[in-house]
Amino acid sequence: MFIRAFLLAFLIIHSVLIFIFERPDQKNIPDYTMLKLNLTLLQMRHLLLFFILLSVSANGIAQETSGSFTTTTEQTFSYGYLLHKPAGAKEKRPLLVFLHGKGERGTDLEKLKIHGPLKYIKNKPLDAYVLAPQCPDNAYWDSESLFRLIQKIVAENPIDPDRIYLTGLSMGGWGAWNLAFAHPEMFAALVPIAGYVDRIPVVENCKIAHIPTRIFHGLLDEVVDVFYSAEIYKKLKPCNPNLSLTIFEDAHHDSWTRVYEDPAIYDWMFAQVKSKRNSK
Repeated sequence: MFIRAFLLAFLIIHSVLIFIFERPDQKNIPDYTMLKLNLTLLQMRHLLLFFILLSVSANGIAQETSGSFTTTTEQTFSYGYLLHKPAGAKEKRPLLVFLHGKGERGTDLEKLKIHGPLKYIKNKPLDAYVLAPQCPDNAYWDSESLFRLIQKIVAENPIDPDRIYLTGLSMGGWGAWNLAFAHPEMFAALVPIAGYVDRIPVVENCKIAHIPTRIFHGLLDEVVDVFYSAEIYKKLKPCNPNLSLTIFEDAHHDSWTRVYEDPAIYDWMFAQVKSKRNSK
């Protein structure tokens, strides 16, 4: 690199010297007009050579620059939500957070009652708060904004912080995985159903080793392959002692209806308490 730079510098200096000192012999050229033309062409030729060599030297030698960059990005998330409050809720009660699937996005809050816990409580009561946020159209679940919404609900209602449970189906299952990994300290139990699993949960699997988890998926699921639930189960199994995976052999993407209509899943969730788990 040093030799190359030296040669380029030499050629540049040589070109400049030629441009300054090389002149045609006027005594041997009787025609002054021809002399002026030859001199002009000679100067142009060497001037062109000078700029070519200067350009080559600038582009041919590696350079290093330094600088700094500062930017601020902000995102605003707005959720509609339904909050079911149990009858006579004066003492602290559990909170069940339900994340819906892609088909229930929008602004029609009645869609939140199509599947999941809010459908279940139409006929069977739950002695717990049930929070169901609604994801806007053309958007996906954002863990940090959901976390702040849950904090708001907990602050405004008599909710037991040791008994906060998280569940979701399809896109909501994906959102539940991500939220649990983003804030594992918040949840006493996790129930993702037919959910896609991102790369981070697979890599950081033991981050939620302390959260009792029940995974459900349909073997015939043509929307979200059962592979994702099987893979995260394999990753979690060595470090999470309270873990299970249920694969329904006859279920397609809707593997959640039979789960949410069974009282056993609510009984299991509400039996999980963080303080008891931490004292072991």
